[in-house]
Amino acid sequence: MKKIFALIAAPVVLLLFIVFFMEDDTTTTATEITPVHFAVNKTERTQGLASIEEKITPKSSKAKRSTEPTETTWYDATGTAPSDTLIAYALSLIGTPYVYGGTTSGGFDCSGFTSHVFQEFDVPITRSSTTQSQDGIPVDREEARPGDLVVFTGTNPDVREPGHVGIVISEPGDVISFVHSSSNGGVKVSQVEGTGYEIRFLGIRRVI
Repeated sequence: MKKIFALIAAPVVLLLFIVFFMEDDTTTTATEITPVHFAVNKTERTQGLASIEEKITPKSSKAKRSTEPTETTWYDATGTAPSDTLIAYALSLIGTPYVYGGTTSGGFDCSGFTSHVFQEFDVPITRSSTTQSQDGIPVDREEARPGDLVVFTGTNPDVREPGHVGIVISEPGDVISFVHSSSNGGVKVSQVEGTGYEIRFLGIRRVI
């Protein structure tokens, strides 16, 4: 009789044992897949956003600008304008073809290129090389710095009138290098010293 009872009870005990451990596994699994949420460091996030907002980008990237009224002038020669960013944008246009009267990235003439670049950064300069030679303030050649306008005669250096302009990219004291839109090659980088631009040189104008 005891043997029969043992044979009947054994499967029941085994079944209870299996059910007990399966419930443990289910509980453990549920615990492991419970999502964990981490706190965001608000200070770091705020600082990150602030550093991004401080970056200055041209209007072509649709950056929002301050709508606060500012004094209207033809130049800002305080040295606070973003010359590094402006120069980087100007250099990004290298290879753009020369187009007479052109003012867009589809093609530029010389003053169309300079006016396009400066106006992208809300620096108001005029449209032609003749009028740009009067924009801003005059600067000694030795003090030419990135972001200054460099003014030349036209292709005939004997006619001492403005006919070509570019944007200085070199530092004061260095050989003057500039980016410009030339009828010979479109937007490119050239230098004054040791080239035909030396005898065509008329002056430097600071507009930022």
